Amino acid sequence: MKAFRLDDLEAERVANDGAYLQFLRERNMSVGLYALNAGESDPQQPHGQDEVYMVVSGRASITVGMETTAVARGSVVYVPAGVPHKFHHISEDLRVLVVFSPPEA
Repeated sequence: MKAFRLDDLEAERVANDGAYLQFLRERNMSVGLYALNAGESDPQQPHGQDEVYMVVSGRASITVGMETTAVARGSVVYVPAGVPHKFHHISEDLRVLVVFSPPEA
């Protein structure tokens, strides 16, 4: 078993001075914590893996392909591999768990 605490992951992410912290990598998936502060731009590009985002805190909008929706704590969004997507209009600091399958390269 592997168990994690979000506050510990956030502290590790900040200590590594990055917006993304991969904290689990297995044969069929990887999991990370992604952080964007209010007003920031999301620089990510389409990925070669399917993704699931689960918002653990904050508020924003996300556009996946041609569809846009508001997200907040508890929102879950699926993004197919290769589809352009970005968080935007980030009104509260955003913290998101990201599951990649297969694992992020």
